[in-house]
Amino acid sequence: MSTRDTPDPASLPVRVTELEIRFMQQERLLNELSDVLQSQQAIIDRLGRDLNALRSHVDQGIGDGGEPPPHY
Repeated sequence: MSTRDTPDPASLPVRVTELEIRFMQQERLLNELSDVLQSQQAIIDRLGRDLNALRSHVDQGIGDGGEPPPHY
């Protein structure tokens, strides 16, 4: 190993600080992504419930054998 491959001991605190900053930024980003994912999952769940309600409504309308709605 040459002297070029060994880090300068004086630069170690700077490198550690840079790594800590990078870690904090990544942690913040991960939390933001987690919040977005949670919000999107709530929307997907709501849309799924809405879809099931619409399916039920359509199934009831098709199976009743009554007259078509007035707009026909």
